[in-house]
Amino acid sequence: MHVIVTGASSGIGEALVREYAAAGASVTLVARRTELLEKIAKELGGTTRVVAADLGEPIAGTAWLPAAVAALGPCDILINNAGVQIVKAAVDTDPDKGEQLLRLNVHSPMRLTVAVLPAMLARKSGCIIDVASMAAITPTPGMYYYNASKAALAAASESLRDELRGTGVHVLTVYPGPVHTAMGDAGITNYEKTTASRLVPWGTTEELARIVRRAAEKKRPRVIYPRSYALTRYFPNLSRWFVGRFTPRLKAPDGERTP
Repeated sequence: MHVIVTGASSGIGEALVREYAAAGASVTLVARRTELLEKIAKELGGTTRVVAADLGEPIAGTAWLPAAVAALGPCDILINNAGVQIVKAAVDTDPDKGEQLLRLNVHSPMRLTVAVLPAMLARKSGCIIDVASMAAITPTPGMYYYNASKAALAAASESLRDELRGTGVHVLTVYPGPVHTAMGDAGITNYEKTTASRLVPWGTTEELARIVRRAAEKKRPRVIYPRSYALTRYFPNLSRWFVGRFTPRLKAPDGERTP
């Protein structure tokens, strides 16, 4: 089984790489930071391939795919995980950087999905895993472009699953809430600390990766993690009111964070 993971150099992406490699899969690791990818691949052993690519560039975002397939075989599972987060007031956000975020968080996974789909459909098998965010369900104040990007990816992912029903190709949409990663931990520092913020449930990348792999195997439609956030999907209006009302205020207008 050949699994391709974007944003594989740290955080959720690294955890997914380790989870699938431990399960015996051949894994292509895709990200910008070559040294981190090579370090992970060396630690894992097994069958891995490192691809250094800037997925925010339309052409470079897919140019590496044919070589990866030639090396490790057809893509059985594509995990669209690469992403960037900007935590900043909308009025203080550079539109150029916001649009760069949209290219990486939305355009890149959609382009990759369209690139691998024909072969999956021909084989009548395959899985696309889109790592969206709880921000797609309950947008968080202070993440203007990030909220938009994750809502777009989630909508595309959910609709594609229904479009592909009966083809043998499955789509899993993942909605992580607060998870301890470099990006998540850095992002939260841009908000003031409040009693409510201290009570927010956080998860781990390792547990999320295990849940995602099992959900893909069982062809489940979506993962919401930590599990305590599952009710947000059924009560979106209440959840959005709560997030809008109790999200702490932003600190200084300075908060671009990357994985």
